[in-house]
Amino acid sequence: QVQVVESGGGLVQPGGSLRLSCVASGKIFQIYTMGWYRQAPGNQRELVADINLRDNIRYADAVKGRFTISRDNTDVNKKTVYLQMDDLRPEDTAVYYCNAATEDDYWGQGTQVTVSS
Repeated sequence: QVQVVESGGGLVQPGGSLRLSCVASGKIFQIYTMGWYRQAPGNQRELVADINLRDNIRYADAVKGRFTISRDNTDVNKKTVYLQMDDLRPEDTAVYYCNAATEDDYWGQGTQVTVSS
């Protein structure tokens, strides 16, 4: 089992920045990819960015050049992934979920990001 917990969402004005954090614990040795997804009302959940064990990174076209994913594995008991979000736009408003992929997918509870003036 893997436990996933996100933090860092909130309300920000257009053009502003937020940093999301995700901590995975438990059987972390099984994790090969961690990433961020988002779901806006009425939309399907979509990939924002992910990073694998080889540090290969994928970004959705909508966030390229504005969002940056990074990871920190210095603590042997957990894996941490960050999502730095700059130049936020109203269309980035969504619930953001962290995913830890093993043979199964583990999800956090989600954190709300609202971009509005």
